[in-house]
Amino acid sequence: MTQITYPCPICQTPTTWSNNPNRPFCSKRCKLIDLGAWASDEYSIAGDELSLPEHDESSEY
Repeated sequence: MTQITYPCPICQTPTTWSNNPNRPFCSKRCKLIDLGAWASDEYSIAGDELSLPEHDESSEY
């Protein structure tokens, strides 16, 4: 059976889906590069900005 290859989202290296613990990435390195991009706000999900309620120090819980 021929395995279908997909390009890694980071480096575009062809990689297989089955038996790849780093899928959809080709390697742990590409997986960590993607994680770093999310952590540094290079990626974002569109949506309305949230407004948090003002903190009132006089109120007790």
